[in-house]
Amino acid sequence: MTTPAHPDVGSIATHPDAFEVFYREHLETVQRFVARRVADPHLAADLTAEVFLAAVDSASSYRPDRGAPAAWLVGVARHVLSTEFRHQSRDRAVLRRISGRRLLDPDSLSRIEERIDAEREARELYDALASLPPRDRALMELIALDGLSVVEAAAVLGVAPGTARVRLHRSRARVQSQLRPRTLEVLS
Repeated sequence: MTTPAHPDVGSIATHPDAFEVFYREHLETVQRFVARRVADPHLAADLTAEVFLAAVDSASSYRPDRGAPAAWLVGVARHVLSTEFRHQSRDRAVLRRISGRRLLDPDSLSRIEERIDAEREARELYDALASLPPRDRALMELIALDGLSVVEAAAVLGVAPGTARVRLHRSRARVQSQLRPRTLEVLS
């Protein structure tokens, strides 16, 4: 997943125009990431917004030497979704915030549902990845689902690229042995 060089990711926190350019450039990447992991369109919309809010809050932490802005943003998205899933497991009642979810108009809801349907096969792959240890699953997600290079994924996870390559090789073999033949094409 290569994206054009962004002038200064740190400026998205202080310059609305820079944020708008950043948002438009990376919205589809974030929506795809979220839609592969969440089947509820209301929650997907909320989490997409939370990813960009978290990106604004942590814009000063972006380091260009560790990867492209898109790879950094996927790391932010992983953290946001991980936090959400932890909250879900602790207290299911908190998710019943229906009043805020009714703010979606029918067209927006329809677009989010279409995105979720389009990513259904990717969610099947994600389910197959559940058999991997968390660190290996995260690596496979970043490469196979989100399109990051091995070097970018290694930077997001804080491991050496060589270590990431070895983990990727072993993880692919394990996941391929568990997938239906139709889903194997996604990994290629």
